[in-house]
Amino acid sequence: MPDPANAAPRERDDADDHDTKGNGAGGSRVLAATMTGFARTLRAAGVGADHQRTQGMLRALRHLDAADREQVYWAGRLTLCAGPDDIPRYDRCFAAYFGGERARPSRGAPPVTIVRHTVTPGGPDGGEGADGHATPATASRTEVLRTRDVSRVTPAELAEIHRLMALLRVPRERRRSRRFTPAHRGRLDVGRTVKETLRQGGEPARLRRMTHRTRPRRVVLLADVSGSMAPYADTLLRFAHALVRSEPRATEVYSVGTRLTRVTAELRHRDPGAAMREVSRVIPDWSGGTRLGEELKEFLDGGSAARGAVVVIASDGWERGDPALLGAQMARLSRLARRVVWVNPHKGREGYQPLTGGMRAALPYVDAFVAGHSLAAFQELAERLSHA
Repeated sequence: MPDPANAAPRERDDADDHDTKGNGAGGSRVLAATMTGFARTLRAAGVGADHQRTQGMLRALRHLDAADREQVYWAGRLTLCAGPDDIPRYDRCFAAYFGGERARPSRGAPPVTIVRHTVTPGGPDGGEGADGHATPATASRTEVLRTRDVSRVTPAELAEIHRLMALLRVPRERRRSRRFTPAHRGRLDVGRTVKETLRQGGEPARLRRMTHRTRPRRVVLLADVSGSMAPYADTLLRFAHALVRSEPRATEVYSVGTRLTRVTAELRHRDPGAAMREVSRVIPDWSGGTRLGEELKEFLDGGSAARGAVVVIASDGWERGDPALLGAQMARLSRLARRVVWVNPHKGREGYQPLTGGMRAALPYVDAFVAGHSLAAFQELAERLSHA
């Protein structure tokens, strides 16, 4: 198990020292191999820890005590993370890589296993070799898996993709609410100021102020679980689970096929496997037909869930109903929703053309038409939803 304390106990020495002291060069190579493996683990989890950032972290460690876990943590966090969104993933990967097989439990994080990539000096991959559970080839394979079509991978590879999917976080940009909250600055809160004055017997009280609350933009996901979407339905619902876990109060998920079924409550379960079992229990029309037009009408007639929200429809567009009805409901949806995103797993294939009746009816009312066939495609979708 890689550990900064065990991997390079004397790495506080400067790089020049490694070239001149007896075991310095060897310790430097061990440190570089350990931290390169950690950077690969971060990349597999979706953190942009590229080569340049990795080199920056190694330069920082030359001036720190690499035997001190806390100093290694902050060196990596300040050099490998590109923004606040990377920090939760960084924390989980650091705990898993340096602390054990499972990530450290934390609020909002599902109990998932993180794939660790460790390398040792002297191997074939740029002077790095295999060590322990993972090899450089395994690390490369994991990165390749990010772009593989989930319908064309082995069960073991699909399980690995789903583990990485559980690490996805989709934070939303916050928008101003009509409601107010107490604040030190902002608009004068006349009501609270008067009440406090009365409590003090009419003596002048401190002016109370308030400002608008903020809340995340709502996302509504309609996931097609019909027969034609069967190879992608499980991965799609795991992405839905990541959405719900990221913003439980600002996400709604429905399955569509021959019936419209709300599955938001089932997806709030912390463990992805348990959430999938609950979803499977309540969806009655797995691998059936597709009547998107009728179910979209039922969804829009049922309330204002789409009003002001980002609505994501994940389907291949194989509509068995009347495409004209689907087009009419899409027109209604485009007027209510902030944005309409259509996710089609076939769009990731070379040469794909949206020629089905359902897709041709829906596309004029879609703001974004994206792929949904791989982990990389879902990561791009998550990034898009974060700023929608």
